[in-house]
Amino acid sequence: MKSYLKKTMTFAFVCGLNFLCAQTKTIAIEGTITDETGYSIPYAAITIQNKSMGTSSTDEGTFYLAVSPANLTDTLSVSSIGFKTFKIKLQDFLKQDKKTIVIKEDVTELNDVELKKAIEYPKLAKKALKQTTVRATHQLNVLYRRASVENNVSRFFVEHYMKITDNGPSGAKLRRVELVEGRKSADYRFIKNKQWHHAIHYMADQNILRQRIAEKKYTWTKVGDSSYDGEDIIIVEGQSEKDKWLRIKLYIGMDTYGIYRFESTLNDAVYIYKKAPDGKLYLSYHKREMKHYKNISPQQQMLLKTTKKKIPLAYRHELFVLGIETDRSKIDVTDNIKEGTDLGDIAVPYRPEFWNNFSLPPDTEFFKKIKKDLKSIYGVPLETQYNLVNKK
Repeated sequence: MKSYLKKTMTFAFVCGLNFLCAQTKTIAIEGTITDETGYSIPYAAITIQNKSMGTSSTDEGTFYLAVSPANLTDTLSVSSIGFKTFKIKLQDFLKQDKKTIVIKEDVTELNDVELKKAIEYPKLAKKALKQTTVRATHQLNVLYRRASVENNVSRFFVEHYMKITDNGPSGAKLRRVELVEGRKSADYRFIKNKQWHHAIHYMADQNILRQRIAEKKYTWTKVGDSSYDGEDIIIVEGQSEKDKWLRIKLYIGMDTYGIYRFESTLNDAVYIYKKAPDGKLYLSYHKREMKHYKNISPQQQMLLKTTKKKIPLAYRHELFVLGIETDRSKIDVTDNIKEGTDLGDIAVPYRPEFWNNFSLPPDTEFFKKIKKDLKSIYGVPLETQYNLVNKK
């Protein structure tokens, strides 16, 4: 970790994609995405058109971006499955009294006569991955969160800002991963399980697009249709013939066979993809929860204030992709994470000034629950815990 510590002794490098130094004048672009009835739209793709900047709306439809004055003449684009793409000049959006973007439903009804058998769509989508996704070496700037949960209460939380070089679904693994900044809560766990691999790698390992969809091992049915950015979408669900509990749901474009979203009952995972400036798809948002049960000792029962001899344990994960860089001359990622180390054990200097000026997404329900749980244990707010337990 020496090279990492040497590199992070300076604050200058934090002026990368989608976050800005305190000395740089920035403009906050924040608001809410709703439909015409006022219902919030989660996980909508919010991008600065033709720029490698963007974010996703939270489960409550809120979003936040920090931009420079030079971006004010750019166009803000909002896309979501089932809705027409909405575009507005940033300067016009800022003039609005109410910072709400209302997107209109895009009604789609596919003609069953023209449809193929359900199994054909995952086959075609798998073949089209090279054409539909960003596969040349690129850099993703991401915010990664993991909470350790014991008996349904979050007792330890880690947040990392990271840079990744990747080749998208054409590569089974992430190429390089650099931990740039990090912070964690107080550790209130009584059962300190470890993941001997940074959890962001498990995100890739469990991505069926990377491992290639084994469509013949599933029974497929059409379960719906929708649209995305002007393209009709068919929604198909596959049930594993071996493990009936395992199901995957794919949202596939009818013209391109691009996969805009997929869900899996394995760890309740969701992966959402959005378009890069060239129209190719890359990961935008991901969440999952890995659950299992563990027998506990009488002492642990007492500490956790439970009479149960077996309790649920979980890791809750969330990832926001904040930007993509496809210009290879600008890609700058150095592997600095030692294999066999749990992400909660990695020593990272804590810089409050970084986090105070970082373009954090609004709190999701996932994050609100974590903060509430951690504060409830001893009455100490998460922000206070950051300052107490992280080394500056």
